[in-house]
Amino acid sequence: MDPFRVVTVVGCRPNFMKVAPIVAQMRRRGGFEPVVVHTGQHRGDAMSDVFFRDLDLPQPDIHLNVGPGSQAEQIARITLAFEPVLRRVVPELVIVVGDVSSTFACALTANKLGIPVAHVEAGLRSFDLEMPEEVNRLLTDRISDMLFASEWSGVHNLEREGIPSEKVFFVGNVMIDTLLGSEPKVARSDVHARLGITAPRYALLTLHRPSNVDEPEAFAQLVGAVEEVQRLVPIVFPIHPRTAQKLETFGLGRKLLALPNLQVTEPLGYVDFIRLMRDAALALTDSGGVQEESTILNVPCLTLRENTERPATVTHGTNRLVGADRARLVEAAAEVLRKPRPAFRHPELWDGRAAGRIVDVLLRKRMELQRLHQAFRERTLCLETSVA
Repeated sequence: MDPFRVVTVVGCRPNFMKVAPIVAQMRRRGGFEPVVVHTGQHRGDAMSDVFFRDLDLPQPDIHLNVGPGSQAEQIARITLAFEPVLRRVVPELVIVVGDVSSTFACALTANKLGIPVAHVEAGLRSFDLEMPEEVNRLLTDRISDMLFASEWSGVHNLEREGIPSEKVFFVGNVMIDTLLGSEPKVARSDVHARLGITAPRYALLTLHRPSNVDEPEAFAQLVGAVEEVQRLVPIVFPIHPRTAQKLETFGLGRKLLALPNLQVTEPLGYVDFIRLMRDAALALTDSGGVQEESTILNVPCLTLRENTERPATVTHGTNRLVGADRARLVEAAAEVLRKPRPAFRHPELWDGRAAGRIVDVLLRKRMELQRLHQAFRERTLCLETSVA
C-alpha cells in the first residue's frame, strides 16, 4: 500500500505544540508521508521559528507566507494559497489543530475539495460567540470528518450538537504530550539567569485576548490590577507583539513599564516559557494553553476571563476564572500566595500518549477515509459532466 499522505497544518504559536507529537508519531510508526504546511499566520523567530527548534519539529515542507492582517483577510489569503497546495499534494487527509484562523481556513479548503478533515481539540466550547476562536471551533467541527476530543466536555458538546458519535474520538490532550516530552530540555533552560530573575517567588503573566487588550477601558483595568499584584509578588511578563502595540496605542505602556516589580520581556520560546511557568508561584493568563499546562505543572492559575473552553482545568486542575475585574483578581492572587499549594488531579488521558491514540485511529480508519474521498470525486465528476 502507498504511504498514507497526511497534510498537517500549523499557523501560529499554539499550533506547534499540538502538531509536533502527531508528526513525530507518524514518522516513528512508518507507513506515513506527513507533509507539514505552515500558513505563516505567525512568523519570525520569536513567534514561529524558535518552536521548530525547541520541539524538534522538521521545518515546514510548504510555507504559505500569508502574514498579518485582519481575520477575514487572513482566512481569505490562506484559502487561496492552500487550495493549489492540496491539488498538487493530493493528501488522503488534512489535520488541523486548535481554533485559530488557519484552522478554519484550511479545514474549509479541504472540505471544498472533498479531502477528509481531522480536527484535533474538537468540541471545546466557551459558549461566547464574541470570541473569534469560538466561531472557528464551531465551524471547523461542523465540516470535519474525524473529531479528536481532548477532554470529556468536548465529547459531550459534540453529542449535543448532533455530531455522529462514530466521528468523535476521545484521545486526550496532545499539548501534554509535548509538555511531558520536553521535561529534559526544560530542566536545562537557563532562562532565569538570562533574564536576571532572582526572586524565589514570582508570577508569570500572559495577555493577548481581544476582549482584554482591544478595549481601552478593559485593558486599563487589567493594568491597574497588575499594578496591585506586583506589590504582592514580582511578575514576569513575556509580551505578545499585538499586546505591546495596544499598550502604545492606548497610552498604557509608560505606566506598565514603570512598575518596579514587573519585568517585561520579548516573547519566549517554548522551553524557556515552560521553565518560567514550572517554577512560578502563580500564572495569570487569558491563554487556553497556559490553563492546560499549569494544570499538569501544578501551578495555580488565575484566568482573566469569565469563561473557559477548557473546563477540565477548573474541575480537575489548578485553574480559577477571575475575569478582568481588578478587585477579584487581586483578592484571588493574594489568596493563592497566602495558602499552601494543594495537589490537583490531572484530567483523564492527559498522560503524554494522546498523539499515539490519534495515529492509531488514523490507521484504523484509513480505508474509510479513502472511500469518503472517492465518493466525493465521483459526485463532483457527475456534477461537472451534467453542467457541461
